[in-house]
This record gives sequence, structure tokens and C-alpha cells, in this order.
Amino acid sequence: MPPERLHPWIDGFAARHGPFTPSGDERVVRLPAADGALAELHVPFPPMTPPGPPHVTRLVAHAGAARKVGVFLVRLGGHAAGVFHGTALVASKVGSRLVQGRTAAGGWSQQRFARRRGKQAAQALDDAVETAVRVLTPHLGDLDAVVLGGDRRAMDRLRADRRLAPLLALEREPFLVVPDPRLAVLRDTPALFRAVRIRVTDPDQSSSSVTAQEKGSRGVKGSSEPPGTP
Repeated sequence: MPPERLHPWIDGFAARHGPFTPSGDERVVRLPAADGALAELHVPFPPMTPPGPPHVTRLVAHAGAARKVGVFLVRLGGHAAGVFHGTALVASKVGSRLVQGRTAAGGWSQQRFARRRGKQAAQALDDAVETAVRVLTPHLGDLDAVVLGGDRRAMDRLRADRRLAPLLALEREPFLVVPDPRLAVLRDTPALFRAVRIRVTDPDQSSSSVTAQEKGSRGVKGSSEPPGTP
């Protein structure tokens, strides 16, 4: 749920399920409603400080805060790094390097191909680290968080690189599983890392996400569109 639509969604939840008494902590706000429904709203960029009442007011303010966030996306052969202030991209660089696909050939030919592919992959990942350092490090003192994304296996290969240590110290969830890291993909990432994840349990039903249950049962268009307000 986009932060800007959070309060209308909460109003709609109350209209459908009755009054609720909020509770929670620095990571989750819970809205148990009069009819037995429960909404769990997961705090983006936890922890929310200070936690406690008024829970909804604090969550809306926390979710909507204009943060400076670094984003680093890596897939084998492609990478992107950017700095966002709120939803505005203020610095960025994308890059790519050829990494040949796998081959079914056997024997010495396959071994030579595997060595060549390994060197290409290592160089591509080194280029990705250099890009991240070049784009994000100048903003390091102002960053509220760093969000990673792309392919987990490719990113995991980079975590031991000492050049990334200051950036990884600011890492926050979620990990963004995105396609090839082009500029358009990078520009769209605020919709993912700013979103408030919501899980709703209706009376006598199993829990489900808003996009699966609330969207389907309320006729909402799009994965992040909130139900209409009363």
C-alpha cells in the first residue's frame, strides 16, 4: 500500500469491519476490528520510533516521511544504483556487461567456456560494485537506508566485498526482486520500498495479503489500489 493511500485504506477497513482498537510495536501495527477481522500493517523502514499510541497516526507519519534512500540492483550482466529523496531520483547510474549463457557442449570446450564465463561474471559484478560505490558513497552521510534488489544469488556474491561494507551497514528490507536493472526499473523502485505491507484476516477465513484478498473481494484495480473510503 502506498503511504499516501494508507489512511483512506484504514478508514475503509473500519467501515467494512467496524471499530478497532489498535495495538502494536515498532515493526507491526495491528487493527483488531469489532467483527473479528484483523489487519496487520508492517512498518516500512523499521523500527518506528517511538512506538505506541496513537498507533495509526504514528504509522501514517512514519510511512510518509521523505527519506533519502540508496538503491543498488544487481543481476548477472546488469546493475543499477540510485539515490532517492522521497520518490525523486537525484543521482543514478546503470550499466551492463556481456556474460555468456550456459552451453550444453561437453569436454574441453565446455571447460574453456565455463572459465571464460566465470571471468565475465566476475568482471560484471566488480563493475556493479564500482558503480554502487561511485553513486551512493558521496551521499553516505545523508542516507536513511540502503535497499538492495535484483537477483539474490548475484547480490550474495558481493556481500564480502569490503568496498560495500559502509553501504551494507544501512541495508533495510525489503529485497527488491526486479527484472534487468534498467533506468526505468530503477525509477519504479520507490513504489516497492516505500510500500506498507498489509495482511488481513477476515472472520472465519485464513489470512491473506491485501493484494490477494482485499483487491479481489472489493474490486480494487491494481495491486496497490485501496478500497474506497466510506
